[in-house]
Amino acid sequence: MNHELKEIINQAVINQQKGLKNVLATVVHLEGSSYRKPGVRMLISEDLSSVGAVSGGCVEKEIKHRSKSVFSDNKPKVITYDGRYKLGCEGILYVLIEPFFITDEFLTHFSKANSDRETIHIASYFTDENEAFGNFGSIITFHNKKQFTFSEGFNHQYKKDLIIFSQIVQPSFRLIIIGGEHDAVKLCKVAATLGWEIDVITCNKDSKELKDFPGANSVNGDSAETVQFTNIEENTAIVIMNHSYVQDLKYVIKLSEYTPKYIGILGAPNRRERLFNELFEFVPDISDEFLETIYTPAGLHIGAETPEEIAVSIVAEILSIIRKKEPFSLRKLAGKIHT
Repeated sequence: MNHELKEIINQAVINQQKGLKNVLATVVHLEGSSYRKPGVRMLISEDLSSVGAVSGGCVEKEIKHRSKSVFSDNKPKVITYDGRYKLGCEGILYVLIEPFFITDEFLTHFSKANSDRETIHIASYFTDENEAFGNFGSIITFHNKKQFTFSEGFNHQYKKDLIIFSQIVQPSFRLIIIGGEHDAVKLCKVAATLGWEIDVITCNKDSKELKDFPGANSVNGDSAETVQFTNIEENTAIVIMNHSYVQDLKYVIKLSEYTPKYIGILGAPNRRERLFNELFEFVPDISDEFLETIYTPAGLHIGAETPEEIAVSIVAEILSIIRKKEPFSLRKLAGKIHT
């Protein structure tokens, strides 16, 4: 949810430049079930425009209405929303609404944390009562231990008898697309809607630019012989779509030095065995762990035909891998969707 937090902070800065106050609404507790879980946020500005969501769209109107007092008296409060009688979600949301102000120093630390792909810790202090006012608020802690409150009025030294909602915000999931053709552009667009951080590697003789890949973070021309991968960690996926077996093999050999979460390769099923056999020839000590990260042909078998549909199938497969879920229709589920 780091991409949602980035969107909220960016909009808050824009609002402040316009002279508008901001409040932040955070779901800090849930009894029962709901469309979204604790840790989701929405920013509300003084003109009642908003960014982000805490539900599927049905709760937000009431939260905006009940946030008006925070704008008028600058006092944070906790509200509840009982979805059992209004939504059929069978849950009660506890929402912390607090003043939200972004300082230049905070923005500097936040931007650096994102560029360095660091985790961020947010602790929100609240009570489990409805329409409750008090010393409520949130503290954000960065990797270097630097802390900021979201509101100057929150006294984080005095937190007696308050409940703490603690959240670790991971860096945005990263997708590296190797390829510059039409289908790579479609994959970039689909992945961008999820808020993923997307880096595209095209052929070094290719003239593609950042503007050719909507939603991408970077676009660079390179080759398997010269490319240098950085920040390939647990929350990184790579999709190779060169439409060239030789180039695909070269990139997989290069990637054997790293441990990404997922490597997807376009191509027919009958070339998978050949790829693995030649990998053993070039990298005799290749690990089983690395081989387990390779998915070729990339994507779930959902009958995808067009580049857009194939992109959806690949993104769905990546999600199933990183969330450790075996795909199946939810109509077969008898219990809860999330445990």
